[in-house]
Amino acid sequence: MNIGIIGAGLIGGTLARRLSLLNHKVTIANSRGPETLKDLATEINVKAGTAYEAARNNDIAVITIPQKNIADLPKDLFEGVKDDVIVIDTCNYYPLLRDGVIAELEHDLTNSEWVQAKIKKPIVKTFNSIPYTSLGDAGRPKGDKNRIALPVSGDRKKDKEAVSDLLDQLGFDFFDVGELKNSWKYEPGTPTYCMDFNLETLKNKLNDLGTIRTPEIKANIIEQRTEQEKQFLEYYSKMKK
Repeated sequence: MNIGIIGAGLIGGTLARRLSLLNHKVTIANSRGPETLKDLATEINVKAGTAYEAARNNDIAVITIPQKNIADLPKDLFEGVKDDVIVIDTCNYYPLLRDGVIAELEHDLTNSEWVQAKIKKPIVKTFNSIPYTSLGDAGRPKGDKNRIALPVSGDRKKDKEAVSDLLDQLGFDFFDVGELKNSWKYEPGTPTYCMDFNLETLKNKLNDLGTIRTPEIKANIIEQRTEQEKQFLEYYSKMKK
């Protein structure tokens, strides 16, 4: 498949490397231009391109950038892109750590519903709830009881079917969480976020959350996310010393 990746950070770079090894034709882009990705592209055998090249003329386009940077994407990025292109969003909202407060995300929108509204294309949410280290080296054969399962949500069945096949190639199980509005179940602060559960455990954890994000559940998720962010900030502070 032809796959474009917008974002060359830990998830984007790892995903590009893994997909290249599976013989997919990958174009990777960042905000600083193709010339800054020349060495990485050569190393992992992918093409360095612009965001437009990653978004267009591909079967799949992956957006994997800080949540706040979604607003900086070109307004015409997906203009004229054919309807059957699958857009995968891996973004996570970290208001304390990185993104600042985004008003719409403090209310009812999930991280990905906000992204979908900004880019005006149907999206599939996945790859946001797995550490980049696990994405890079924890894939296992189908049927392995310890195979990590990734939650996936989206409003188009055919998109999720293609993503299911891609996850299988990468060595991960697929769990359908339903419509995109259900993606809150594996955002930062939830019990499933970056926990590397197998399929049965992931299913049980997601089902335990119920079907409605009540004010009480949302408040608890925000509390847990904030604690995670504080731990990250403390870790980064120690690393700088």
